[in-house]
Amino acid sequence: MTEPARLALVDRALKEAPAHELAEVLDEVLRKHYCAISSEIYLIDLRLAILEPVLASTAPGVPLAGTPAGRAYCDQVPVREAVGGGVVLNLPMAVRGDRVGVLNVRLSELPDATGTDELVALAGSVAHAITLAEVATDRYRRARRPERLTLAAEMQWQLLPVRAIDGKSYRLAGQLEPAYAVRGDNFDWSQEAETLTVAVTNGMGEGVTASMLTTLAITALRNARRSGADLVEQAALADQAVWSHHTGAQYVATLLIQLDLQSGSVLAIDAGSPRIWRVRQDGVAPISLEAQLPLGMFDGTEYVAQAFELEAGDRLFILTDGIYDAVLADRNYTMTSLRRALQSSRLLPPAEAVRALMSDLRAFLRDQELDDDAVAVCLDWLGPGRVAEELVLPPSTS
Repeated sequence: MTEPARLALVDRALKEAPAHELAEVLDEVLRKHYCAISSEIYLIDLRLAILEPVLASTAPGVPLAGTPAGRAYCDQVPVREAVGGGVVLNLPMAVRGDRVGVLNVRLSELPDATGTDELVALAGSVAHAITLAEVATDRYRRARRPERLTLAAEMQWQLLPVRAIDGKSYRLAGQLEPAYAVRGDNFDWSQEAETLTVAVTNGMGEGVTASMLTTLAITALRNARRSGADLVEQAALADQAVWSHHTGAQYVATLLIQLDLQSGSVLAIDAGSPRIWRVRQDGVAPISLEAQLPLGMFDGTEYVAQAFELEAGDRLFILTDGIYDAVLADRNYTMTSLRRALQSSRLLPPAEAVRALMSDLRAFLRDQELDDDAVAVCLDWLGPGRVAEELVLPPSTS
C-alpha cells in the first residue's frame, strides 16, 4: 500500500472512531498496516513535566528530563531507541504549534526515511484527532492530570485557549502555575487577519471566588473583542462588567496588548500588575508603561492605549507577580534570577521557554509550592511573513 493510501486510511479510521476509543483504534491500525508490535499515546500533563499514557492509564508517566520521549517532545523531532531487539520511535504530536504529546510506536525494525516521515505525519493526524475528541470525552483530559484539580483550577483551565500557537509572523505560548490549585491568574489570545491580541489577568482573592471573578473578566473581554471593539473599548467594556457586579469590592489587574503582525507595532493597556519584559540580542529589559486602574476598581474608568515598536526577532515575556515577586528567604526572584532565566531561554521556542522559566522558578523556590498564582506568556515577533525556523537554531537530531 502506498504512503498516501495508508495515511488516508489512518485519517479515516480516526475520524470514524468513537472519541473515547482513538487510542485503541490507532493501535489496531498501526499493528495491521505498519507491522507495529505495540503503541502508546503520551499526553503532556498540566505542569509540562510528565508525559502521561492513555492506553496503559495506570502506568507511571514518563518524565521529560532524560528520556527519549521527553526529548522528542521538547525538541519536536522524532527520537528512536533500541528496545529488546526492536526499535521504538517517539514521534512528537502537535497542532499548529500546540504540543499535545508523543506517539510511541514499537517496531521490529527501523523504517527507512520515507517510512519515518510517514509516521511523523501520522502523529500529526493523531494530535488533531485528540484535540477534536476532547470536546466529546474526558478521557484525554483525565490522562493529563495525575493529580486532582481543585474546583477553582478546573474553572481556570476551562477558560484557557491552547497553550501554544505558531503563526507566519509570530510564535506564542503560555503556562499557568501551580497547575492543580490555581486561583485567579489567566491568559487569553486571539489572532485576526492583521493583529494578535493577548490578555493576561491577575485576579483578586482565592478559590472559587477568584475563579468566578476571572471568568467574568475574561468573558467580558472576549465578548467585547468578538463584537469588533478596539483595545480601549475592550478594556472599558470589561471594566464596566466587573464594576457592575462587584462595585469596586473586587477587581482584576490586567495587561492587554495588540500586535500588528506586519509592522511590529504594539498597543498596550497596563491596567494592573502583569508586566512585560523584552528580550533582544543585546539583553533583557522591562517595558515601562503608564499604570492605569485595574478592571472594575472604579466606575467608568477611561483607558488609554500606549504604543511601542518591536524589531524582527524580538521576544516579549508577560509575567504576573507570582513570578517576578517570588521570594525565598531574603532572595527575590526578579533581582537574582529572572533576567538570567529570560536571556538563557533566548534560542528556545516559546513553548519551551515558558516551561524552562517555570522550571527555573521552581528551582529558585527549591520545589516549594508557589505562594501565588503565576502566569508566563512568551511572544516572538518574527517579522512580516517570516517563518519560525529562520530565527532559531535547529534542534539536534542525533
